[in-house]
Amino acid sequence: MMLQWITMENGWLQPRLITAFSNSLLASCSYDGRVILWKEGDQNEWTQAHVFDEHKSSVNSVAWAPHELGLCLACGSSDGNISVFTARADVGWDTSRIDQAHPVGVTPVSWAPSTAPGALVSGGLLDPVQKLCSGGCDNTVKVWKLNNGLWKMDCFPALQMHTDWVRDVAWAPNLGLPKSTIASASQDGKVIIWTVAKEGDQWEGRVLNDFKTPVWRASWSLTGNILAVADGNNNVTLWKEAVDGDWQQVTTVEP
Repeated sequence: MMLQWITMENGWLQPRLITAFSNSLLASCSYDGRVILWKEGDQNEWTQAHVFDEHKSSVNSVAWAPHELGLCLACGSSDGNISVFTARADVGWDTSRIDQAHPVGVTPVSWAPSTAPGALVSGGLLDPVQKLCSGGCDNTVKVWKLNNGLWKMDCFPALQMHTDWVRDVAWAPNLGLPKSTIASASQDGKVIIWTVAKEGDQWEGRVLNDFKTPVWRASWSLTGNILAVADGNNNVTLWKEAVDGDWQQVTTVEP
C-alpha cells in the first residue's frame, strides 16, 4: 500500500510527511482496487471520508496535485488506466480518466510542477500547468497534459530506455527554471533522468546509474537539485548533477 498526505494550511494544499495535522486528508490505495480518503477527527481518530472504486484491478499509486490545481488526486492501476479525481465546491468529486495509459498496467504516477518552465524568469503570469507523468509494466514513461478537459499524451513517442517495469517516476520541482526534469526508477536496476528544454521539444534521457538491483523509489529534494534513490540492496543514496551534466553520488543515508 502507498500513502500520501495532504494538509490544508491557510487555504493552501501541501503534501506533508506522515505526522498528525488538523484538517488533513490521507489517500490510500490497495490491491482491492479501491482508493480511500481518510479524514482526521478528534483524538487522532481517522474515518473514511470517501471511497473511489473506479478501478477493476490493483491501484498501485496515488499522488496529490500541486496546491494551485486544487484538491486533485491521480491514481494509477493495473487495469491500465489512470483516474484523476477533482473535488467540487459541493463536496462531490469530478472524475476524468486516461484510458489504457499503459495497457499492461500502470505503476507510478507523479504530477508536474504547476509553474511552467521559465515562468519565473519571464515574469509572466501564466495559468497553472496541468501535467503528470506515469510509468508502466510496458517499461515506458509517458507524459500527459490536460487540454480542454481531456488528458492527452504529451510526449511522442513514449520515453523508452528501460528494459523492465518502471517502479517509480518523480517529476522534479523546477522553481521556474528553464527545463523540466523527470527521474524514473526501474526493475532493470537503472535510474534515468529525463529532461526537456521547452514545450514541444523531445525529451532526452540520461542514465544516472546502474544499481545492478531493482530500484524501487526516487524522490527529489524541495529545490529539485538532489535525488534520493532506494534500491533492492536496502540502500538509500543521494545524487547531484555535476557541472558537466554527469550525476554523482554525494552520500549514503544510514538507517
